[in-house]
Amino acid sequence: MVDVDRLTADDQIVLLADDRWPQDVGLLALLDGASLVGDDGQVALDAVRAWIETRLDAVPRLRQVLSVPTRVLGRPVWVDDAQFDLRHHVRTATVAPPGDEAQLLATVERLRRCTLDRTRPLWEIWLLAGLPEGRVGLFARVHHVACDGLAGVTTFGSLLSTAAPTPGRPWEPSPPPTRRELMTDNLRRTADLLRRTATPAVHPARTARRARDAWPPIHDLFTGEPGPQTSLNRLVGTGRTFALARAELDLVHRTARAHHSTINDVLLTAVAGGVRELLRQRGEPADDLILPIYVPVSLREDRHAEQTGNRLSQIVLPLHLDAAAPGTRLEQIAAETRRRKAMPHPPLGSIFRGRLLGHAMLRLVAGKRVNLTSADLVGPPTPLSLGKAPLLEMFPLLNLIGNVTLGVSAISYRGQLDMMAVGDADTYPDLDVFAFGFRRELHALTQPVTAASSGEAAR
Repeated sequence: MVDVDRLTADDQIVLLADDRWPQDVGLLALLDGASLVGDDGQVALDAVRAWIETRLDAVPRLRQVLSVPTRVLGRPVWVDDAQFDLRHHVRTATVAPPGDEAQLLATVERLRRCTLDRTRPLWEIWLLAGLPEGRVGLFARVHHVACDGLAGVTTFGSLLSTAAPTPGRPWEPSPPPTRRELMTDNLRRTADLLRRTATPAVHPARTARRARDAWPPIHDLFTGEPGPQTSLNRLVGTGRTFALARAELDLVHRTARAHHSTINDVLLTAVAGGVRELLRQRGEPADDLILPIYVPVSLREDRHAEQTGNRLSQIVLPLHLDAAAPGTRLEQIAAETRRRKAMPHPPLGSIFRGRLLGHAMLRLVAGKRVNLTSADLVGPPTPLSLGKAPLLEMFPLLNLIGNVTLGVSAISYRGQLDMMAVGDADTYPDLDVFAFGFRRELHALTQPVTAASSGEAAR
């Protein structure tokens, strides 16, 4: 039997959303460019492509395109790209002078606005010259339909791994499945779905328990109490604006432990501080506001295994913007996070199967007054490099959808927590104000741990 690699129900939802809101995820990294840049100041692109070429076998998805058959033949299928050419996927650009962080982020936005070509594998890497201190930027992105944020880190981590690639034969594309094979596979999958659909009638008590357990998180996601009306509530447009932040990972770890919380809880508390500052600067009341925020829950059992596709669910958490001390707010968020993560979290694709239900879910998302999302990703366990160029920092980039006009993500790497905020450009022309409040809240959270460490050192 031919193995037909189809989109999952979760992947289908992502593809439906892409028609309105580009669903790319990615990362921005900084490299030590001493071994990458020639005397002419240009990146040695041929050497970079040769390095990446040796590692593509570890991630077959990067040589595949999405084939969309007729309805009767089932869902879209991943097939090898017989015309694959790495030159379309690994390219260079130059950051405008003076090459500072603002110009780097402006370059990322210019490149991000160009839609990924669906006739080719849905990913690209840009090497960005023109940065100070001999550094080179790396902007990598992949379509969300190919992998979610966690799988994306694993995917690009495979390309930037320092481990020697396993020697193998030159790659040759496999032929796509025939029409007969697609028809047979679709009939088999339809029969499997019908059997699963019939299961509730055979085991009604078990089905009722599962439905009862799954209802609270689904209710929160789609029919729960909407957030208050603020200037953050508007449909996402095409433009983006970015801000970066950094923190010492051990310091954040110790802060989290001191408050019986997690790094993700610390991140959420800092987001609350940033939004509070932003609304106050806009002259909007913030002291008594509670803003809901989407937080993804990974359904992957092995975080570092090579995986593709989407295996996520979501929870909605309330962010309190009151004037409580940051430590108190952190403990409040941690308690709520523990409670909601303890609930079952069915994959969204298992509930909203098919195009009609998928579109219905997207309409629900677009109508919800939830304007924030945040994700904390576990970074690679070992340092990465591009050839002989060490990767110094990496910042994950989230996608936005519906009314979710701000996303804040973090990743642990080389003893540092690297964070990126991405905002809808029309909603957040003043994203720097959010970033200021975010960093200030993070400093207020970690300062007691810093002071305690200084006191111990003095003794």
